[in-house]
Amino acid sequence: MMGRVILLFGIMTGLLMLVGYAIGSLFGNPLTAVELSLAMALLMNLITYLYSDKIVLSMSGARIVSEAEYPRLHRIVERVANAANIPKPKVAVIDSNAPNAFATGRGPGRSVVAVTRGLMSILNEDELEAVIGHEVTHIKNRDILISTIAATLAGAISYLAFLGRWGLLWGTGDRRRDEGSIVAALLTAILAPIAATLVQLAISREREYEADEGGAKITGKPMDLANALIKISGAKRFGLTLNVNPSTSHMWIVNPLGGSTLEELFSTHPPVEKRVERLKKIAREMGIYYM
Repeated sequence: MMGRVILLFGIMTGLLMLVGYAIGSLFGNPLTAVELSLAMALLMNLITYLYSDKIVLSMSGARIVSEAEYPRLHRIVERVANAANIPKPKVAVIDSNAPNAFATGRGPGRSVVAVTRGLMSILNEDELEAVIGHEVTHIKNRDILISTIAATLAGAISYLAFLGRWGLLWGTGDRRRDEGSIVAALLTAILAPIAATLVQLAISREREYEADEGGAKITGKPMDLANALIKISGAKRFGLTLNVNPSTSHMWIVNPLGGSTLEELFSTHPPVEKRVERLKKIAREMGIYYM
C-alpha cells in the first residue's frame, strides 16, 4: 500500500508544479510563487506537527491518565507497543460515551493513544487490544508525519491558487498574455485545490487500511478489530457521536462526525464495510477462521 501512497504524493507534487506554472507564469516568476506557497504551508503545518499531541488532546478533551487510574488500559497499550517494538505511548481517556479512539504525536517515543470511556465500555478486551493495535500502527508508521506532508502540499496548492484567483480578479499580472492562458490559469486555480483535497483524502484512507492491516498482524486479532469497527460504527447510528473539530476527523479510528455517510471519494476513512471485508481476507491469510 505504501507504493500507492507514494504515487498519490507524486500526483500532488505534479499538481503543485502545474498550478505553480499556470499561475506563476502570468505574474512573472513561477518558481517564486511555488516557493512562497510551500514556505507558507510548511510553516503552518510544521507548528501543527511539532505540537500535534498537545493540540489534538486539548481539542478532543482527552486527559492523560496514570496506570493507577486505568491499569487494564495501560496493560493493553504496553503489551501492544512491545509487540510492535516501539516505546509505550502515553495513555489518554476522553470523557464521552461515544466509542472511538485516536493516536497522535510525532512518532515512536513521543506519542499518545487516546480512547473514549464509551469505547472501553462496549468492547471486550480482545477488541480493545485490536483497536490499540490499529492506533499503535499509526504511530509506528509515522502517519502524523505523512498526513502533515500531505497537508503541506495541499495547503501550498490552495494558497497558490488563491493568489492566482486574487490576481486574475483584480487584473494584475502580465496583460500581454493571451486570453487562452488566462482561462487556463483560472481553471487551474479553481480545479487544482479540489484535486489536491481529493488526493489528500485518498492518502488518509490508504493510511487507515494500512493501520488496519498492521494492527491485525501485531495483535493477531483481525476479526476482533472487524467486530470493534462494526460496534463503533453502529453506535454512530444510534446517535452516539463525538463533538469534535472537523479538522481532526481523519485521526480517529472511525470518522466521529455524525450525519449521513459521505461519499467515499470525499471521506477521510474508507467505508467500514470495506475495512471489514479486508480484515476478513487478512484473517484467512493468517489462517484464522471465523463463523
